[in-house]
Amino acid sequence: MKVYSYNCTFDYSWEEVSTANWRKYCPWNKSSSHVVAVDTLSRIVDPSTGILRTERLITCTQTAPAWVLALLGGSNTSHVYETSYVSPTAKSVTMCSMNLTWNNVLSVRETVVYKPDTTSSKSGPERTQLNQYAEITALCGGIKKVKSKIEEASIERFEQNAQRGREGFEAVLEMSRRVFGEEREQQNKSQLT
Repeated sequence: MKVYSYNCTFDYSWEEVSTANWRKYCPWNKSSSHVVAVDTLSRIVDPSTGILRTERLITCTQTAPAWVLALLGGSNTSHVYETSYVSPTAKSVTMCSMNLTWNNVLSVRETVVYKPDTTSSKSGPERTQLNQYAEITALCGGIKKVKSKIEEASIERFEQNAQRGREGFEAVLEMSRRVFGEEREQQNKSQLT
């Protein structure tokens, strides 16, 4: 098993990040063109905790080499199952995802948590921490060295994709702030007239 861990801070409030999270795979995100569809399977609010639990199926195109597709079967389409938990009282968004495609060969389990940055200055702008963690395990039988190479290549690919994902999400956050700001400005103007 190989582990990927990354932490960073976004210069946006938790409210902005938790709202923009639902638009992560939109046209504003040039890094998510591989995402073909995002289907919401269920969404429920726990009446006792107020936590919103959402299950989604994310369909992507993948760029697996032709020889891998020929060897393992399948197509250029892959599926990821995501469960997210949004706690407005704790101000946290936790997303847990796992691959459904080729999960008998390679297990990819990722957890992403967004929380307010508690180290931010009280007088400064609000910021949000991202904590990202993934475990990648090659499940194919055989030589340990081969499994290790598969995991190493997979973790490198995961890291590259995670970096592109953060950059794309940053663009979504920027656009959301601008669009919502313009909308608030229009509402304020219409209330004055």
